[in-house]
Amino acid sequence: MNKANSLVIVGAQWGDEGKGKVIDYLAANADVVARFQGGDNAGHTVVYGANIFKLHHIPSGILYPECISILGNGMVVNPLVLVDELVELEKRGISTGNLWISSKAHLIMAYHQAYDQANEELLGENKIGTTGRGIGPAYADKALRRGLRAIDLTDINLFRSRLSKILPLQNHLLREAYGHSGYELNQLVEYYRPACERLSPMVTDTSIILAEKMAGAKKILFEGAQGALLDIDHGTYPFVTSSSTVAAAAGSGSGLGPQSLAGVLGVLKAYTTRVGEGPFPSEEKGEKGDQLREQGSEYGTTTGRPRRCGWFDAVIARYASRINGLTAMAITKLDVLSGLETINMAVAYECQGKTIKDFPSDITGLQQCKPVYEVFPGWDEDISHISSISNLPGAAKLYLEAIEEMAGVPIELISVGPDRSQTIVKPDSLLARWCVVG
Repeated sequence: MNKANSLVIVGAQWGDEGKGKVIDYLAANADVVARFQGGDNAGHTVVYGANIFKLHHIPSGILYPECISILGNGMVVNPLVLVDELVELEKRGISTGNLWISSKAHLIMAYHQAYDQANEELLGENKIGTTGRGIGPAYADKALRRGLRAIDLTDINLFRSRLSKILPLQNHLLREAYGHSGYELNQLVEYYRPACERLSPMVTDTSIILAEKMAGAKKILFEGAQGALLDIDHGTYPFVTSSSTVAAAAGSGSGLGPQSLAGVLGVLKAYTTRVGEGPFPSEEKGEKGDQLREQGSEYGTTTGRPRRCGWFDAVIARYASRINGLTAMAITKLDVLSGLETINMAVAYECQGKTIKDFPSDITGLQQCKPVYEVFPGWDEDISHISSISNLPGAAKLYLEAIEEMAGVPIELISVGPDRSQTIVKPDSLLARWCVVG
């Protein structure tokens, strides 16, 4: 097996780092893009020219007709939302003929969404801040061994049979715990019948496709959703998503072993954002935070919710590097910082009278942390047109060098705007070699 051309792309903050653009840029030279976790709670925005695409399930590689796009076994898929996504892409002239769904991916059903929304309402001020799309309940049913899988979409009678065994318990839980009226079997089957018919031809053992392409030395991108700080194990639990978002999940979530994974690219914004509840040490709640939000158009792709904004956190960057094994970083939205007189970077935390440089392992400790900032000079120049690192303002280069030093990982890609063309790749880097066709 030849892993030399494989590259895992993960978020290295709380999600929303701009992975969609980075993956889209690199997918131009990829043979396969495989998504390995999460569901339609993810939102990847891709911009080129006047075209804006907001993807939820589907990997960013879908915009290149020769590239194979895969929804891996580690994902949870909402069949109805996926069909809508396919229809919208096809209306805009995008071919979906190269999209494949792992037969082992689990399904998000209507009752999962009902659970999710009712549970958040029940939690009140202690809510997690989920998207309400049923992601957590679908993963819970997977672990409880009572989930439906994509293979069940391939035959409507199989779908009915599997659902008939699961639905009575789901209805009981909904009625007893949440006062929900529940669902009727025949109505639910008919509700999903069009999705079964539409998606059935796409369902296959995608791990075979990946293994064959890897054996043929084809270029494979493994696409992660959310970010390292939302990982079910390593994130700010319980304010996390319900799957493993780190690079190690790329193998298990796509059906390949860990030896299949070569480089790991961590995507980070030049500042930090998060959506939902939970601690955020470098959050800027004043005028500067509002400025970052407006200049960066920081509103959720999936939910439209305003993102909480703050300064770049080097403690998080070091932590994300360690738990992902990052070999390189991509820094996005550097252009958003243009015009700031000074720029803060959290280089450590002050916690109970002590200065710490490692990310706390428990939520209580993190909630008590205050950022220790190093202040950098800003720059006034519009950098959105710059195409090489050498032409960036001196203050911008100084800021990027500090990020590299603090994280201990080289920066190989810099985004200076939302369009594909507004991307700088470091010469003679792994990514520069990836971008060479052939």
